[in-house]
Amino acid sequence: MREMFKKVNAKERLVGWYHNGPKLRSSDLQINELFKKYTPNPVLVVIDVQPKVIGLPTNAYFAVEEIHDDGTAATKTFEHVSSEIGAEEAEEIGVEHLLRDIKDNTIGTLATRVTHQLTSLRGLAERLADIRTYLEQVLDNKLPVNSEIIQNLQDIFNLLPNLTIPDDSSAFTVQTNDEYALIYVSSMARAIIALHDLINNKIENREAELSADASAIEAKNTTDTQAASTDAAQPADSKDAAKST
Repeated sequence: MREMFKKVNAKERLVGWYHNGPKLRSSDLQINELFKKYTPNPVLVVIDVQPKVIGLPTNAYFAVEEIHDDGTAATKTFEHVSSEIGAEEAEEIGVEHLLRDIKDNTIGTLATRVTHQLTSLRGLAERLADIRTYLEQVLDNKLPVNSEIIQNLQDIFNLLPNLTIPDDSSAFTVQTNDEYALIYVSSMARAIIALHDLINNKIENREAELSADASAIEAKNTTDTQAASTDAAQPADSKDAAKST
């Protein structure tokens, strides 16, 4: 398999292996030792095919030796390493074509956009909750202060708009009012369309009831006419029978 990989992807090099977890397994260390024939420090990527949390469904690990203080022999264990998912231009084009083929046509672009926005907001809420938990643990001296994390948080707060400036505050107010006006007009239009559909539905139901009543009356009249014709024909038959006698 490695030779076939080299023939197809000569410029790429093997860096590790993966499985669909969703957690680490007891045999992962033994399998990881086998991959050391091809790379000195293989990376294990565990992929969760049914993720229940928002974010990347992958976790990356590499094996390290854990030294015990009691003098026992060192053991190997997996240590988590940060990772991200990327693709080359050709791979991105292929994925886009694949997604276009499996796209659900029953879901419109607006619904898809709203779903993506909700997913992003949920992810943002989870990240903010993690930041809050970290800062609380730092204040309680449960975690050491990490200057890099604090600097990144400061950069995030610096990117927030300063609403104390009149121009910025006015711009945000105008933008918010415009969006609320658009939502109001859209809601009114949807309500009017729904009301028209309800009226048309009632008219169609009324016409269907009148048509059914007319059909029932016509069928009853036809039955009565046939019964009257049968009754009128019966005496004539009796007279003919009497004359024959």
